[in-house]
Amino acid sequence: MAAGGSDSDRRRAKAALFLACCGLVGIAPHWLPPGRSLAPAITLATLLGGYSLRTVLLQAFRRNGRQTPPPALAPAAPPSAVDVVVAARDEQAVIARLVERIAALNWPEGQLTLWVVDDGSDDRTPELLAELQGRHPFLRVLRRPRDAGGGKSGALNLVLQQLGGRWMLVLDADADLQSDVLERLVPWAESGGWAAVQLRKAVANAQTNLLTSAQAMEMAFDAMIQEGRLANGGVAELRGNGQLLSREALLKVGGFNEDTVTDDLDLSFRFLLEGLPIGVLWDPPVQEEAVLTLPALWRQRQRWAEGGLQRFFDYGSGLVSDRLTFSQKLDLTCFFLLQYVLPVVASADLIGTVLTRTAPTMWPFSIVALALSGLAIATGCRRPSEGPSLPAMNPFSAGLGILYLVHWFVVIPWVTLKMALLPKKLVWVKTLHLGQEHGEPPSAGSVDVAMESDPELASEASHV
Repeated sequence: MAAGGSDSDRRRAKAALFLACCGLVGIAPHWLPPGRSLAPAITLATLLGGYSLRTVLLQAFRRNGRQTPPPALAPAAPPSAVDVVVAARDEQAVIARLVERIAALNWPEGQLTLWVVDDGSDDRTPELLAELQGRHPFLRVLRRPRDAGGGKSGALNLVLQQLGGRWMLVLDADADLQSDVLERLVPWAESGGWAAVQLRKAVANAQTNLLTSAQAMEMAFDAMIQEGRLANGGVAELRGNGQLLSREALLKVGGFNEDTVTDDLDLSFRFLLEGLPIGVLWDPPVQEEAVLTLPALWRQRQRWAEGGLQRFFDYGSGLVSDRLTFSQKLDLTCFFLLQYVLPVVASADLIGTVLTRTAPTMWPFSIVALALSGLAIATGCRRPSEGPSLPAMNPFSAGLGILYLVHWFVVIPWVTLKMALLPKKLVWVKTLHLGQEHGEPPSAGSVDVAMESDPELASEASHV
């Protein structure tokens, strides 16, 4: 899938319209009489807060046996063939460990193939893969030039036509899986009729610093919210690392979109519009490294924000059509308002405060959204889970989680402004993987490399 300049222009126009509408909503209440200026924010806080509390938080804590697979059991039918696919660029720190982890999975010999697409690596990744192929017959390696185009989606499309398994498990190069994950995941996906399943993402290096700990909270928060949305008839989404995809369903929607910065979010909407259901599993999780520094987080979250907005701009007409149920439309509307509209409107509110010298008007909406998010973080991190231990909940950690989420109030408006004003150049700038084990501190040199990465927004290997 590729789009020409006209598609880019349309996205910029839609971003500009979105920015203008949110700006008007944020500034207009400042011209209302003092007694009415808070009415819009209170109304939104009541409606969206009530929806979130009723349909997301409460639903997410229901222990529905259909949402969590039982421990591994002997399959009643012959196991399906699974192709594990990894798009790798400059992954010498983690690629050997990944291959050994896949070799340790409990799945019949001949039914599991690992495909690694070496996307023009400049380090020792090609040499390591050649050595590993000599020891592991299940490993297949494809190579393409560094400037082949299409980002991660292009790398995945290269291998897609060569796959023969029923299921495609997409992983990042730093992924870690429990040995029984396929024994539990694949039968559950097949018995539930899912076209795709997203594993909960767990942070392997949560103990490194406060930033990685906050990201671990965010991962738990995200998985729990997704379960709640799905349980109430809403929409679940893919997160890149740890996504199990039906090859037939993937081919039906045309493979991966090579004109998007977040292939997972784009694919989620195309599955949704084709009526292909996506499930979410809390356990077993897929483990990955969290970024270590604020500059790295800033670059990563800009990509995520742009990809998140881009999919709404690209597929907006389908999202309001009869192809979706009322519950799905309601869920997407509330999610869009909370995730994307609220931060931009809050920024416009601050501008209106300065221009009119009046008090802020959107604070009730923002406070309710952050309070509910903090409640979701606290209860999610107390939930029993496999994999790395989730951060312990106390007033300090709960406050850290809420403070951490405030970064979206900066990222979303900034990215929206850039999307509205600047042309987009798609390149692949991956998240740096350092090969950390649990709690292992990185070397100073590794951190410096991460901070000097190309700042261009890009398709990458992981997403929340």
